[in-house]
Amino acid sequence: MYYAHSTPSINKTDWQTLEGHLKTVGQLAAERADRFGAGPWGEAAGLLHDLGKYTAPFQRRLEGLPERVDHSTAGAHVAIEKYSQLGHLLAYLIAGHHAGLANGRDIGERTPLQNRLEADLPPLDPAWQQEIALPRNLLPPAHFQQRRDRAFFQYAFLARMLFSCLVDADFVDTEAFYATHEKGVPHARGGGPPLGILRDALDQRLATFKADSDVNRLRGEILFHVRAQAELPPGRFSLTVPTGGGKTLASLAFALDHAIAHGMDRVIYVIPFTSIVEQNAAVFRDALGEYGAAAVLEHHSAFDADNQRDRHSIDKLRRDSENWDAPIIVTTAVQFFESLFAAKTSRCRKLHNIAGSVVILDEAQTMPLPLLRPSVAALDELALNYRTSVVLCTATQPALAETDDPKRSFIGGLRNLKELAPDPQHLYRQLERVTVRHIRTLDDDELHDELLKTEQVLCIVNNRRHARALFESIVDQSGAYHLTTSMCAVHRRQVLAEIRAVLESGAPCRVVSTSLIEAGVDVDFPRVLRAEAGLDSIAQAAGRCNREGKRRAADSEVAIFATANEDWAPPPELKQFAQVTREVLRQHGDDPLSLEAIDAYFRQLYWQQGSKQLDRHDLLKLVEDGRLDGLPFETLEQKFRMIENTQRAVIIPFDDTARNALRKLAHAEGVGGIARELQPYTVQVPRQGFAALERVGAIAAVEPDKFGDQFMKLVNEDLYDDWLGLNWSDPTFRSGESNIW
Repeated sequence: MYYAHSTPSINKTDWQTLEGHLKTVGQLAAERADRFGAGPWGEAAGLLHDLGKYTAPFQRRLEGLPERVDHSTAGAHVAIEKYSQLGHLLAYLIAGHHAGLANGRDIGERTPLQNRLEADLPPLDPAWQQEIALPRNLLPPAHFQQRRDRAFFQYAFLARMLFSCLVDADFVDTEAFYATHEKGVPHARGGGPPLGILRDALDQRLATFKADSDVNRLRGEILFHVRAQAELPPGRFSLTVPTGGGKTLASLAFALDHAIAHGMDRVIYVIPFTSIVEQNAAVFRDALGEYGAAAVLEHHSAFDADNQRDRHSIDKLRRDSENWDAPIIVTTAVQFFESLFAAKTSRCRKLHNIAGSVVILDEAQTMPLPLLRPSVAALDELALNYRTSVVLCTATQPALAETDDPKRSFIGGLRNLKELAPDPQHLYRQLERVTVRHIRTLDDDELHDELLKTEQVLCIVNNRRHARALFESIVDQSGAYHLTTSMCAVHRRQVLAEIRAVLESGAPCRVVSTSLIEAGVDVDFPRVLRAEAGLDSIAQAAGRCNREGKRRAADSEVAIFATANEDWAPPPELKQFAQVTREVLRQHGDDPLSLEAIDAYFRQLYWQQGSKQLDRHDLLKLVEDGRLDGLPFETLEQKFRMIENTQRAVIIPFDDTARNALRKLAHAEGVGGIARELQPYTVQVPRQGFAALERVGAIAAVEPDKFGDQFMKLVNEDLYDDWLGLNWSDPTFRSGESNIW
């Protein structure tokens, strides 16, 4: 008898048999792969993944002997022998089902698949052939459409999707075995209200909205029109609605209708920023009434399995986050796209649950340019072969459609992109609320004077140092406020609540902010000043001006300015965005936010970047050049980084909630819930600033013996200012090179 997993029992009566484990994992993986028509592939992967346990050395290991045994590569060998060339695709995921997907050849850190296949392995007991019956043939799923320009990208994508099916099935079966052994029942997983019940709940909430103004009537018309498109076949969609048009709930309503109409399983809402993930998740929970809490799963960095040191802290929320087994997922673009190019098991486990879903990309224009081509290729592949509908949802639609017109086509982009909104051009005119103009170049004194011209004004600049200096120049004025990512999220929310109350009262309110306020923050100013930036950023800034439409557009100004002080110059990539904006303004200066201007901006930006700069690491070429036996999975994971990890989190003991959560760590066995509590109290600090704080003892690890440096707390609270947030560049401790406020 061969076994897969052991217990402390010496007589082995309650050990898990290897035959039972392989067959169960094969069945579970097949069910997951059936979502995209690849059930036999999933079954084969599941049956072969632990084949190396049919060896005497591994069985001795289960009995307690300290032998190191490679039990993964044997199944990869059999896959290649059994299924000729396409078996090589299975070999990647079988060999990597614990350590992660390796490169096919030697260009990474992990041992490449090629070397593992050449290594000596213990012989398999022929008993496996009597116990395990493999599928006879494996062919690409019948409905798969191939693109000649990225055929091996498609193979790599299929391998990663199958890898997701395998590692999730293996984990779930292993978890169920041990949970049943220890507690008598497996852990609860998944579930949540059916999509039909969620749609009914949303309908009840939408029915309470009143068409008591022109804007609300227009929102109702948009909602009705968008929902009427739900019967369209799954595919690629755009939803182009100006700020204030109600696109958040309209997109959710469409997604639920569309998913129900086509037998899809979930809605995945992808948002650029963590703060807006929390905000939109709250909006969805509220809109879904009593079902919201059970239906909506947030997943961002605070929930990431890779960040948890204690494997015993798995609760149901954490388990559902591991494989996105919930009806509505609200996640960040970083979490979503980096998972699509991941190699680690923890990041890949959720991928099969993206298939057969409606994916809404909120603020789709924010996809980073250096990774734009591979990101769009992944979206297109989801729509092409994985029963996924992709919705680009934004007021400033990026020009990502691949068309037959070479002058207007994004090569390798989204074919047959269908617009869901009713006549976006007409909507833009109906929801036009501001006048946009470029005023001139301003030095700091002139910018100070501009802030004092209007009693209620928002000024958005491109870096924290400029925001701080500008705020300090007006701090003695009534109603002066400052917003920056140097403040923790809870602090920012408090300041924003005060700002909204002051605006509503009509009292003076002068706010200086970094671009964080553009990310869906609900404020309404009569005038907005915006430092030169990309036209999409300016459109976002304009969404904070006359947001409620209570003033005439002529009385609501968005003034663009250039900064005379070189100290406040934006980084090079933002300079390029600003330069393209200036060029577009020469042609569209009378209406800079029109759909024509936005389209011209993105086309000009993409043209200036060139194909190489839209795939800075040449990832698509790397995959095609690798071919089937050299797919660079590990390298893709290393190079596909939407945000370079150059910052560290510092926890601010801002209030009693934060202090209590920090105290809980002293007695905590698991930290998943505490980490989520502390997330809104963190400030991300550049590594040089973090090192400076650490060097002078301004920060310290909480419970380092248990958690290492996972929880770094600010202990010198004098460095956190009620107006400015955390100062990691104070002259009393900074080194000469760390002045990066």
